[in-house]
Amino acid sequence: MLRLENITFRVREDNKEKEILKGIDLTVSDGKLLVITGPNGSGKSTLAKIIMGIEPPTSGRIYFNDTDITDMSITERANLGIGFAFQQPIRFKGFEVIDLLRIAAKKKLSLSEACSYLSEVGLCAKDYINRELNDSLSGGEIKRIEIAEVIAKNPALAVFDEPEAGIDLWSFRNLIQVFERMHKNHDHSILVISHQERILNIADEIAVVADGQLVHYGSRSEILPQITGTASAVNHCKELKD
Repeated sequence: MLRLENITFRVREDNKEKEILKGIDLTVSDGKLLVITGPNGSGKSTLAKIIMGIEPPTSGRIYFNDTDITDMSITERANLGIGFAFQQPIRFKGFEVIDLLRIAAKKKLSLSEACSYLSEVGLCAKDYINRELNDSLSGGEIKRIEIAEVIAKNPALAVFDEPEAGIDLWSFRNLIQVFERMHKNHDHSILVISHQERILNIADEIAVVADGQLVHYGSRSEILPQITGTASAVNHCKELKD
């Protein structure tokens, strides 16, 4: 279980202090798929980076399975079982897909084992296993390879920062199916940063962040009608989709 307590994050811009996150309290329960949504610039991706240790919070504490990880490095958090998929996955020239999967799994995967991870994300293994992680891969392909990497890591908590960014509609539809299979076939918790309604529709729980604050948090059945069922909520939901 991941628990955030009173997380704040401030930066200095033009000699002025700007508050990005304002006292976020949030829990990601074991085995749940939680989607964090909200308008652009609300602090969602910043929150994901703080969870992974890419950015340190200005104040507040972060606990993972009752261990205080606030001051831990990215590597230490990964070793505890937190996996992270970037909004824009990193590409490595001269580095093959099978190398990435073996590093993620922390063992000498056989070819068939490595291929099984690619099959889980809907890629034909023989076409991708020896591909380089370079610009020859489309946005949808690199996204799915990164998800295969997360599956190979088998983290207790998998964090995805706007996984739909930069991919085509066909890849997005497949991405939804991948998340559904991950949630069904694996025990780990999943946290997705997204403003896409189709991803909200597969969540167990939804948290809505606006202007750096947590404004809604609860089950999908409780929260989704609040952000889609009224005229003001419809306008809000359109803003989320922009």
